[in-house]
Amino acid sequence: MPREVWNTRAGFILAAIGSAVGLGNIWRFSYIVYENGGGAFLIPYLIALLTSGIPLLILELGIGNRFTGSAPIALKRAKKSFEWIGWWGVIASFIITTYYSVIVGWSLVYLLKAFTLGWGTDTGSFFDNELLHVSESPWNLGSFSYPVLIGLLITWLIIWVIEKRGVQAGIEKSSKIFIPLLWVLLIVLVLRAITLEGSINGIEWYLKPDFSKLTDVKVWQAAYGQAFYSLGLGMAIMIAYSSYLPKKSDLTSNAFIVSLADGAFSFTMGFAVFGTLGYMAYAKGVGIEEVIAQSIGLTFVVLPEALNMLPGLKVLTAVAFFMSMVLAALTSLISLVEAFASAVMDKFEMKRSRAVDITIGLELLFSLVYATRAGIYWLDIIDHFINTYGVILVGILEAIAIGWIYGADRIREWVNTYSGIRAGAWWDVCIKIITPAVLLYIIYKETLSNLSVPYEGYDSAALLVGAGVIVLGITISFFMPLIRKEAE
Repeated sequence: MPREVWNTRAGFILAAIGSAVGLGNIWRFSYIVYENGGGAFLIPYLIALLTSGIPLLILELGIGNRFTGSAPIALKRAKKSFEWIGWWGVIASFIITTYYSVIVGWSLVYLLKAFTLGWGTDTGSFFDNELLHVSESPWNLGSFSYPVLIGLLITWLIIWVIEKRGVQAGIEKSSKIFIPLLWVLLIVLVLRAITLEGSINGIEWYLKPDFSKLTDVKVWQAAYGQAFYSLGLGMAIMIAYSSYLPKKSDLTSNAFIVSLADGAFSFTMGFAVFGTLGYMAYAKGVGIEEVIAQSIGLTFVVLPEALNMLPGLKVLTAVAFFMSMVLAALTSLISLVEAFASAVMDKFEMKRSRAVDITIGLELLFSLVYATRAGIYWLDIIDHFINTYGVILVGILEAIAIGWIYGADRIREWVNTYSGIRAGAWWDVCIKIITPAVLLYIIYKETLSNLSVPYEGYDSAALLVGAGVIVLGITISFFMPLIRKEAE
């Protein structure tokens, strides 16, 4: 059957930016900057982008465009034995969608509450007790949190409608609406934050450079990790997206545009986050270090409390913030779903409509566990293992398989054919040496940390379940090439 294509280059770029810009850009980047040298962190981050993030993105765009297929099929066409690598990326995306969708559900609940600041004054209690009804351990699933369950079902309905419409009418059209709106909301949030009293102190904490941190290897590890995760690499997304591009596409320029737009969004959002935290610290009469948080705690506990304290425009700011959360998360979730659905379509020569039904049906089924009272525990555990031993491992395998075995020079020649920015010998060095070496080091350090201290104090049985999910996923990825269905 004929393969779908993007209607315009702008549509592809917006969809790729939508994939890259996700929850991590809002709740992770600014905290990492704050923790790792402030403005000085931008130096290792840019170096990481140029030597690992962008080169690997060019590689994935080149693979998908050169071999015109989803990750498993494209890698198989490079070399038959590579197919399982693509399946591991696809399965990793599948696992991520199961819990990422629940966070979108939380965000939808908060967006609704934002119109009345309905989370109340004790935002921590609202999140833990009223919304999630958190149980005492991962083993006590209890019942569903019905607001979360409803948010989850609405999330999957939105994704289903967009995915069923296809690449042009679904993914591309939604990206042309969601991404410009997301940038408008970002500007609104930044302007509101910088007009608050005390905001300059928060922004100073965010950007104040500590160049002594540049000699700390942990800072460089954080920079390379951020460059990798933020672009959605190793998740089979960019290979699938680039397979819908015409052969005569400027792949390297696209990679630079997407990467720099993603970094610019993250950096700019830091002004909104730390400007608001600066006001919160000023209003409480405490230091910024006493109100700062990261990840889920920042988004669903600290910032709602800060929004309560604003001197005016509370509802407008709250709605803008959680609308940006929903849009950023939805565009990333769409890309994760497409990575899996495209692989199903290619492998089983299946029409999109049926493949989307199967994909979303399975992902919805497995996501239900995260809507239970123990959901947040399993989200934390699975996310930890999939990010460490899932997507990073795929990135290493892609770099070795294509860089060393298939030949980095062969992909480089392909991407350079129609590209305004040419990948030179520097790209070969990055793919063959720098990227796999850095990613292997990150896995090594994470493994040492996991062996020395149980992650977040979870009992060994729960951590074994998390590790077991990874082992099961890799096992399935080895099994999938044995199924003979797709056209050779």
